[in-house]
Amino acid sequence: MRVVIAEDAVLLREGVQRLLADDGITTVAAVDNGDHLVAAVETHRPDLALVDVRMPPTFTDEGLRAALRARELVPGLPVLVLSQYVEETYAVELLSAGAGGVGYLLKERVADVAEFLDAIHRVSSGGTAIDPDVIAQLMARGRRDPLASLTPRESEVLGLMAQGMTNSAIAVRLVVSHGAVEKHIGNIFAKLGLETSDTEHRRVRAVLTYLGR
Repeated sequence: MRVVIAEDAVLLREGVQRLLADDGITTVAAVDNGDHLVAAVETHRPDLALVDVRMPPTFTDEGLRAALRARELVPGLPVLVLSQYVEETYAVELLSAGAGGVGYLLKERVADVAEFLDAIHRVSSGGTAIDPDVIAQLMARGRRDPLASLTPRESEVLGLMAQGMTNSAIAVRLVVSHGAVEKHIGNIFAKLGLETSDTEHRRVRAVLTYLGR
């Protein structure tokens, strides 16, 4: 089996490569961003793409977007997504993008080597491998406050956004860096399933969600 890995955390990326090598699986490319993932898939035509959801530059949904683009270039490309959290919207989008050859695991599952390798072989063969925690949250989807997944700090940032504050003003109020505020806002957009759009303003939609809960 030939695999492309897209993961920006060096230690995890190298650790996964070693696990795969021990199982006789060849890593044909190991990259740290979405654009390089697409290029690697187009060049190597692997049997599986192992992809992190959040990668540079915004750490929101670059990995998933790249995986979906890669599947357009190589129809039926098996994709196994690794995520630190249950990203419900992204899980649904990936799982609805094809009939098979898809998986979504939390990164903590990598620690169970046998389970992780089983998922890789299952997905590469056209099957599915969905983390139990993802299934549980998808089953509860629609029955919760849409803001329930936000951390206390993310909720605080969204509340200040609703007051009309700019990112700079929020940074001053919370005594954090401008970059930290941007990261929190990126997480808010991701958790609320707000994608980049030419016709809608994500910041406005996030505030409307906050005000209408």
